[in-house]
Amino acid sequence: MRVFVTGATGFVGSAVVQELIGAGHQVLGLARSDAAAAALEAAGAEVHRGHLEDLDSLRRGAAVADGVIHTGFIHDFSRFKENCEIDRQAIETLASALAAGGRPLVITSGTGLLAKGRLTTEQDAPSAASPRIASEEAAAAAASRGVRAIIIRLPPSVHGDGDHGFVPLLIGIAREKGLSVYAGEGGNLWAAVHRLDAAKLYRLALEKGKAGGRYHGVAEEGVRFRKIAEVIGRWLNVPVVSKSPEEAAIHFGWFAHFAAMDNLASSKRTRQELGWKATGPGLIADIDRPVYFGG
Repeated sequence: MRVFVTGATGFVGSAVVQELIGAGHQVLGLARSDAAAAALEAAGAEVHRGHLEDLDSLRRGAAVADGVIHTGFIHDFSRFKENCEIDRQAIETLASALAAGGRPLVITSGTGLLAKGRLTTEQDAPSAASPRIASEEAAAAAASRGVRAIIIRLPPSVHGDGDHGFVPLLIGIAREKGLSVYAGEGGNLWAAVHRLDAAKLYRLALEKGKAGGRYHGVAEEGVRFRKIAEVIGRWLNVPVVSKSPEEAAIHFGWFAHFAAMDNLASSKRTRQELGWKATGPGLIADIDRPVYFGG
């Protein structure tokens, strides 16, 4: 298949490109800069210039592809709601270009949208309280029109070499403040997956996913936040400290919502339907390496 990939030079998207090419697919990658274009060419992909707010470029990329994997997202949390609506428009545009011809559109969402305090599954609907629901709403609307739209939900931590997500942010806060903090007993849970395992799931969803299907890229159902804090404290040689929820919120600032996230998620149905198997290292083993701390 010739696959159009957005976010093709990002942390997850670049792994998806490698996975697709390794499986014999051709990749057309979206690039907004010369550096991104050069990285795609070096990876063996074709280059399609444009960006997520250039809807015409998205339409043209999807029109010449046998399928689309949409991993791109503008990660600016100061404009989060606005960026979620940009993602909605991007998905709607990609879906309109694919129409109802059976070509797959695989989009990205998150398990963090789901209910807290219990094990969530692929059958659970997202919470309307989060602006990020826009992506799943757009995919569901496309599926209702006959587009083979498929949702991949990623967990709070997608980890591996090159990670610039939640764990590196925690490391940065601990380094700046001289403390590695968790709230209460640190029992809140983060589901997790290695980026290369996530990439395999995107490929399997592209090849075998059902229209309207929701799949979870979850290798570990829940890792205790305290364990993450302890690894960070040991590597930085700073105290690992419990704080009250109120004190922790002040300590983490804008990141407090994510630090307090309690996200327990299953991928049982995903494994059964797609034959996906996670083989990469777990979160604690992966972050317990020099590469996460500048070594």
